[in-house]
Amino acid sequence: MTFIGIARKGITHQFSSRLVAFEHTPENTPAPSQNILIFIGGLFDGLHTVPYTSTIAEALPPTWSIAQAILSSSYTGWGTSSLQKDARELSKCVAYFRTIKSGKIVLIGNSTGCQDIMEYLTGAGHEDRAPVDGGIIHSPVSDREAMVTEMAPNVYKSACAAAKAMVDAGDGAEILPSKETDSFFDCPVSASRWLALASPNHNGDDDYFSSDLTDEQLMRTFGSLPATSPLCILFSDADEYVNKDIDKLALTKRWIEIAKRGAGKVDEENSVPLEGASHNLAGNSDEVVQGLVRRVLGFLNGLSINSNL
Repeated sequence: MTFIGIARKGITHQFSSRLVAFEHTPENTPAPSQNILIFIGGLFDGLHTVPYTSTIAEALPPTWSIAQAILSSSYTGWGTSSLQKDARELSKCVAYFRTIKSGKIVLIGNSTGCQDIMEYLTGAGHEDRAPVDGGIIHSPVSDREAMVTEMAPNVYKSACAAAKAMVDAGDGAEILPSKETDSFFDCPVSASRWLALASPNHNGDDDYFSSDLTDEQLMRTFGSLPATSPLCILFSDADEYVNKDIDKLALTKRWIEIAKRGAGKVDEENSVPLEGASHNLAGNSDEVVQGLVRRVLGFLNGLSINSNL
């Protein structure tokens, strides 16, 4: 299908010397909003590559807007980056918007953008990051489980072994040879990032959402969510990167219960898998996309009116 160009109105904010965020400004916005959603895409994503951001922008009340953060890991940059670097850059983005917005700031992520949000809220150094008022994680997929499903077992095992040998030798920042991975990813990937995604020891830096993680592991993530930043968990019911044997609703409930053991708060009413939704909703019907929009709006509304959330 031939791509037909689309014009989108907005403001480009330069929040660091080489990083920007694009704030959507729909036609019906009478004045600059004071509350903002900051969207973070997944692997290979960049500006406007996740189509539903524009739909959310049009549906938000005038007091809210959505901005897409472009990080050094955007597009193919993720292969030599890390969640820690993403979190540092996102903190700069949040701090910038704090200087021009007087209201709430909420992070919303798709795919690896979900790992970024969890890293931001619970990872090492989280207490020093610019504060946010909540997070929405959409399609919180386990890269390890997806890779195990899609790769030949011998290739997965060999690639992980090669990556570990490079990391042990102090060469984790070097590019893992494509012959080791059977060119699984269409971009350069460092040995350390490969293990962060795929570690067979279930301890990779990116491994937040695997269904086989122990309660002890989850207590360090979902169980460590700050009470000041409520979470909304949105699986896509028909996510092509999630094994069909995984019960997404049961996994969501498990994460919610772990969060409750700590100080975290989750919007349980809106944290229900999106029926018929694919990984990033590309090609989905308007009805499916509107289902996501309703959950997002419900969560934002809850931040304002529900003192217990």
